[in-house]
Amino acid sequence: MKKVLLSFFTIMLMAACTGGQESPFSYRGLSFDMPASALIDSMQARGFVVDSAASDSGRTVVFAKQAEPYRVLVGIQGDKVQAIQENYRLSTNDSTRMLWQQLRDGFEKELGAWPDCPMLKDDHKVANFDATNGFISVILENTHTPTLTVRYLPKDKE
Repeated sequence: MKKVLLSFFTIMLMAACTGGQESPFSYRGLSFDMPASALIDSMQARGFVVDSAASDSGRTVVFAKQAEPYRVLVGIQGDKVQAIQENYRLSTNDSTRMLWQQLRDGFEKELGAWPDCPMLKDDHKVANFDATNGFISVILENTHTPTLTVRYLPKDKE
């Protein structure tokens, strides 16, 4: 009986010690802690192609994939990923409103947190999520052309 209790308390102690560690902020499973070159290689392994015409000499890398309705912009400083942004290509304002709601609801469920949604208009909506060690913003701007953007920004670790 003592061995059972001792092993139970040992397991509880190990769970308590490992439970406090935070997982790094990530973009679709790719950690912001990895070097930018590794993130670029991982995106290419997922079938994304670098758009060299839209990329900016090592500070911004733009990815596109035929099967995906968005382009990915990766902001880099040195070999560190600073921010990632998805820009969605949709044809109607209704489709961007519907996708904005789906993305907002998905992040709310995934993160288990309510977003900060400042009161704007139906044609301009923002949902800001405070993830454990980063921020995610879902931004809808339906003015002349429908625009939907998702930004991933890690928190400073200073």
